[in-house]
Amino acid sequence: MIEKFKTYKGYPLVRNGNLIYFGYMSDPYVIMIQILKSKEIDGEEYTEKVRIVLMSTDDKLNPIEACKKNSERECGLYEALDTANVWLEKALNGDKKD
Repeated sequence: MIEKFKTYKGYPLVRNGNLIYFGYMSDPYVIMIQILKSKEIDGEEYTEKVRIVLMSTDDKLNPIEACKKNSERECGLYEALDTANVWLEKALNGDKKD
């Protein structure tokens, strides 16, 4: 089986410029990570600051209503993805408490 998208912790990653979408658009929520600041070291780009946004995928909501949680952080991409994973898991499983 060939994967169409790169994944992180089982969720697809789609990048367009400085925006990264994390999660399945068929789920109730996805995460948008906006890279706000990066630096180049030895020819490689490293993320320094990001905005993380938990968004509803409900197309009936306007963009402001769709944003459920957001934060700006001075961190690398892996830390941002770990934060995104926690937010997404909590949002998707929040109503499944036993």
